[in-house]
Amino acid sequence: MARKIFKSGNSVVVSLPADVLEAVGLEPGDEVTVTAERDSQRIVITPSLLPGVRPDLMQRIDRFIDEYRPALEKLAKE
Repeated sequence: MARKIFKSGNSVVVSLPADVLEAVGLEPGDEVTVTAERDSQRIVITPSLLPGVRPDLMQRIDRFIDEYRPALEKLAKE
């Protein structure tokens, strides 16, 4: 879905639709980390679940969980 970047004071802002926030469990006032992926020209907004943890570490953890989800779910049941 297309969104506009607009100026607010000395900052720029992108509004996020309520259904997108709900899908990732975010609410107004929650902290997020914003990173740029230069190669793919993407801006990535990630919930700041653990203050002080680098975003690249969180991305590695997410990939690990995705790859090993079945095994992790099995371990969680034991």
